[in-house]
Amino acid sequence: MTTRLLRALPPPPHELLAGASLFLDLDGTLVDIAARPDAVQVDQRLLDLLARLSTMLGRRLVVVSGRPAAEVQAFLRGTGVAVVGSHGAELEGHALQQAAPAPPDDMMRSLATFATTHPGVLIETKPFGIAIHYRLAPQAGLAAHALAQHVAALHGFALQPGKQVIEIKYHRITKGDAVRRLMAVAPMQAGRPLFIGDDETDEAGFAAAAALGGDGILVGPPRATQAHFGLAGVAAALAWLEDAMGCLT
Repeated sequence: MTTRLLRALPPPPHELLAGASLFLDLDGTLVDIAARPDAVQVDQRLLDLLARLSTMLGRRLVVVSGRPAAEVQAFLRGTGVAVVGSHGAELEGHALQQAAPAPPDDMMRSLATFATTHPGVLIETKPFGIAIHYRLAPQAGLAAHALAQHVAALHGFALQPGKQVIEIKYHRITKGDAVRRLMAVAPMQAGRPLFIGDDETDEAGFAAAAALGGDGILVGPPRATQAHFGLAGVAAALAWLEDAMGCLT
């Protein structure tokens, strides 16, 4: 059996930013992924970059994250950048669907037991779901996915895989839904969608941007993706954004 090697995507031209309505993922795109979700570092360079980009794009900039919207807003303090949280279910802290149900007791007991019996596993409660992080216990990955699949099927929830995390979502809204919704209203509707992200949850954003005549940029190693362009990692993504701002003057 032979393995097909994935080719690296071409780097995005700087001109792609001109006239863009920009959608940016956070973890793995603008900041390096940390061992724990609460250990992420957002430095002044990034805050200044986002504030400048938002102004130069006429406020056509949104950070779209799997994190709760309030948490992202706290990270981006003072930038005034719009935020979509919970994989598209929260816009500026307001739910785009009905309130999430209370987590079933049997699910929470199963997850708590799993974390206790797999040291290093972290269970994160979110407004619209529960995430099982196994970055500190990679050997628990297969078991974490099996448990998440069982629980999701039992309760009719959706699954969202990520980088050493599997999330049980109480909704089926995606980042692509957020792109479509925002591209229908001002100020985003005045531009061409450009979605930059690194993870599986960003694929829906890439697809929505492409369907609306825009583009996607994958951050990180080559993999099967709907993005048209690629950047090697967080450092490359930040450098590209800084350099591409020259096309906005």
